[in-house]
Amino acid sequence: MAMDPSLVARSADSTGSADAATGGPNAAGGDPGHEGAGARPGAGGFARYLLSKLGGAALSLLMVVFSAFFLFRILGGDPVDALTRDVPTTPAERVALREKLGLDDPLGLQFLTYLQGVVTGDLGESYQYQQPVTTLILERLGATVLLTGTALVLAASLGLWIGTRAGWRQGSRFDKTQVGVSLTLWSAPTFWFGMLVIMVFARYLGLFPINGMVAPRTPDEFWPQTLDTLHHLVLPAVTMTAVIYAQYVLVMRSSILDEMGNDYLTTARAKGLRDARVRSRHAVPNALLPTVTLVFLQLGSVVGGAILTETVFSWPGLGLLAYQALKIPDLPLLQGTFLFFSTAVILANTAADLVYRFLDPRVRHA
Repeated sequence: MAMDPSLVARSADSTGSADAATGGPNAAGGDPGHEGAGARPGAGGFARYLLSKLGGAALSLLMVVFSAFFLFRILGGDPVDALTRDVPTTPAERVALREKLGLDDPLGLQFLTYLQGVVTGDLGESYQYQQPVTTLILERLGATVLLTGTALVLAASLGLWIGTRAGWRQGSRFDKTQVGVSLTLWSAPTFWFGMLVIMVFARYLGLFPINGMVAPRTPDEFWPQTLDTLHHLVLPAVTMTAVIYAQYVLVMRSSILDEMGNDYLTTARAKGLRDARVRSRHAVPNALLPTVTLVFLQLGSVVGGAILTETVFSWPGLGLLAYQALKIPDLPLLQGTFLFFSTAVILANTAADLVYRFLDPRVRHA
């Protein structure tokens, strides 16, 4: 899963900004020769910053609303053909179906109906499921949150741990091995890695199931359902974790390397502190800011990236729902899932900006 180059630059620029909390080079809130630089910023400054970010998020959401309608109408494909492919249908029935779906209405009228639905929370009715789109999204949301949440927690924890030790032991065999593995997994397509995992652990070894979230014969009791869900979760979660965690490894390693040459670490060693304590109490807190920011930015993109993983493993979440809607095309369902994924990304990016300001004193005093 590729990462925006601007994100890497932003992460690199923010390295070491937590020095104020750990005695690093930026302690005391900025340039000591700049009077008042360490003072707490006024409420007016934060209000302006908050309004600017919320305004940008609102503008992005508005663009998403417009693009969600027009984007899927230029893809081609007739929903009526897809819905009646295996059903004998007369021309009159096809015309009636088009009228029922509103496909014969003028494009302007369709757009106004769509806008009214977005404002009122009514995203329409799915062509293939004959259910409200909002209901379908809410039904599938839990499965997606379970998968992406598990993958994100595992990826962040594993990436921080490996990245810290790889950077602290730069040039060692451990460092070289982890960098090579991370770069390989980072460049691997998600669907390809998922199929490889299926071949090894499901087909060849027969250790895990590959379809769905719960087996049909599983009893309805809580513990059998929970254990079977966790059993089905292993392979898709491992696939997402393997692709995502490489970013955390590389960013955290880079941040640790930037911190290692600073004078405050030399001072800590001169005081007689053990190497492990210098790393955990001084270097790691200062190097965490870029990775913490990356975690928040990934909250949105990981949800969107679940489409490939859920499709490969038939995991019944929003990603698989969007893929099934694309085959028809089921326009109301496509619009609804697109709106959800885009809104998740925008809100996560906005949260990342706010957290970034809270953690980095240079941004607070800008």
